Amino acid sequence: MPPSLTAAPEVSTRKIGFLTAATVVVSNMVGTGVFTSLGFQAAGISEPLTLLLLWAIGGLVALCGAFSYAELGSALPRSGGEYHYLSRLYHPMVGFLSGWFSATAGFSAPMALAAMAFGQYFYGVVPVLSPLILATILALCVTAVHLVELRIGGRIQFVMTLLEVVLIAFFIICGVFMTPAPVALHLVPDAKNISMIFCPAFAVSLVYVSYAYSGWNGSTYLAGEIRNPSSNLPKSILIGTGIVFALYILLNFVFLRSTPLPALAGKIEIGLLSAVNIFGSAGGKIMGMVIAFCLVSSVSSMIMAGPRILKVMGEDYQRLSLFSRVNSRGVPWVAILTQTGLALLMIWTSTFKEVMTFTGFTLALFTTLSVIGVFVLRRRKIAGSYKTTGYPVTPIIFLCLNAWMIVFLLWKCPKESCAGLGVLAAGIIVYFLIQRRPKK
Repeated sequence: MPPSLTAAPEVSTRKIGFLTAATVVVSNMVGTGVFTSLGFQAAGISEPLTLLLLWAIGGLVALCGAFSYAELGSALPRSGGEYHYLSRLYHPMVGFLSGWFSATAGFSAPMALAAMAFGQYFYGVVPVLSPLILATILALCVTAVHLVELRIGGRIQFVMTLLEVVLIAFFIICGVFMTPAPVALHLVPDAKNISMIFCPAFAVSLVYVSYAYSGWNGSTYLAGEIRNPSSNLPKSILIGTGIVFALYILLNFVFLRSTPLPALAGKIEIGLLSAVNIFGSAGGKIMGMVIAFCLVSSVSSMIMAGPRILKVMGEDYQRLSLFSRVNSRGVPWVAILTQTGLALLMIWTSTFKEVMTFTGFTLALFTTLSVIGVFVLRRRKIAGSYKTTGYPVTPIIFLCLNAWMIVFLLWKCPKESCAGLGVLAAGIIVYFLIQRRPKK
């Protein structure tokens, strides 16, 4: 039988609880995308209300996906996320391709982008080292912490995420009540707003928003290390996603209210521009450091979740068993070092926008297959403690919006889309080279 169908659940005395799992979801989501992608969206969409609707629709997609993943995680509680779900529900090759992408780009690319954004923000405040050097130092330092022990990394993750949410809430309150020269926003729907929702720029921008929301399934990659996963896993996904949905809408409202739209178009350092307009030059630099701190939490969450996929693949395939190695504290150190190495390679060779688009396209493919898996679960009568809220409407909403994004990406961004398909093609070759000797 396929290895993913016969693998036993992980048994570990080192478990993380609901709060840590929820903070993994929040910190996986809150990071690079929300502090950088509005500039790309503003370059193609000129109406503030349409931009806010964009973030609301992106949040709706994330919530609908979260409902479905909560049922998947409850019914199939093993670490590995899509790798485990797709292997179990479709075919081991489909799961392997998901794990292949996650191992080669799905987590290392967001980790690289978060570190790069950290370097840009930190350099804007304290220009002592180049942004690339700063990004490299951050990646190495956070990796070193997570190599010590899962529980230490989990506690640090919880504290950092709590501070992150508090600081973002403070930024929102100040932006609403303390902006000295707020921009007058027209937030009454009209024909122009509605028509822009159906334009190609909106669909492509929705990819950037979906990237910002990506991470709502973060705790599924740690399912085997969560106490009582059938209960805590769905709660961590739904509560974490709901918190970030509210934060994102309010945060983008503050960005648009504090800074004229033309000044945002095409820029990456959106948070710093907004902070300067709210707090002045000195206060803006302080908030720039706060945003840099938030990005540290994002890098940490990627290291906490991503390497577990490589670990599970190493448990399932003999020729990948190197990646399943753990140290005396149960930390998958080979997988962690591999992900960090790939992230460092991207930091030094990649461009920001292309990597974001490439990652968003491929992630959309696998999340679409995973949400379809909810219907497969029901057909096979595999039940957990949680059932998808709003089934079948919420999964269908997710699938329709994801399909819309994928089609427009193939049309408007063929280079990045083909790059994603190329990575998957390489994964197929690797699969057939190793699948002849699965571990039993």
